Amino acid sequence: MGATKISSRLPVPASQLQAPLPKRISPGLAVPPIWMRSEVPVAYIDAVSRMEQRVDAILSGDAPETIWLLEHEPVITAGTSASECELLDHKNIPVVTAGRGGRYTLHGPGQRIVYVMLDLTRRRRDVRALIQALETWVSAALLDIGVVAGPRDGRVGLWVDRSADKGVGHEDKIAAIGLRLRRWISFHGISINVNMDISEFNRIVPCGIDDSRYGVTSLADLGRKASMIALDEALAGSFTRTIGRLLPTTSY
Repeated sequence: MGATKISSRLPVPASQLQAPLPKRISPGLAVPPIWMRSEVPVAYIDAVSRMEQRVDAILSGDAPETIWLLEHEPVITAGTSASECELLDHKNIPVVTAGRGGRYTLHGPGQRIVYVMLDLTRRRRDVRALIQALETWVSAALLDIGVVAGPRDGRVGLWVDRSADKGVGHEDKIAAIGLRLRRWISFHGISINVNMDISEFNRIVPCGIDDSRYGVTSLADLGRKASMIALDEALAGSFTRTIGRLLPTTSY
């Protein structure tokens, strides 16, 4: 199967996430995910509400799996493992408790959010396999736009080697992953720093890692001029050869 074209994979306005699709999904039918993209930043609480509605619709057979591409208004979110001592400065920015796994992270314009609502009953009921598939997918998309990034043992997310410009052993995080499952439907997902102000991450201890060797980066910080649209195209183009291969949809 060839690479997916973003224009053919994002045919539906993101507003439709607020309501189930009219046609039910047959339990035995392998239906590819639909892709949606919001063109303006979405408040975090509103996005979570829409995701929960979509998860319910997937569970009831009223909607297919969904990949939602968006940006958030500025917000700090606290995952289920967040420690208050890791919140350093929350002046003039809301802090929201998130139901996802992980610790503190920060969202805002210039960061691509990828909410991944996949039915693991149709794929494979294996959370570790899902996380590894998401890491492989985002790594492949970043490589397509010229950035080498990957997972590291003991550190969640995707990391870029900065030894050449910051010193041996230095690495920066470019993408974070935090998930939640409801009856084997995933939601929440991935954040990828494109051209956001990474100095804002000084407000928190990102993902609980307090080590001067490890920082935060973005495509812009790395000197890549890739746009949000270019990243979306890379994500769509690499989905089938990564998620589709590692967690293929099956009937049940």
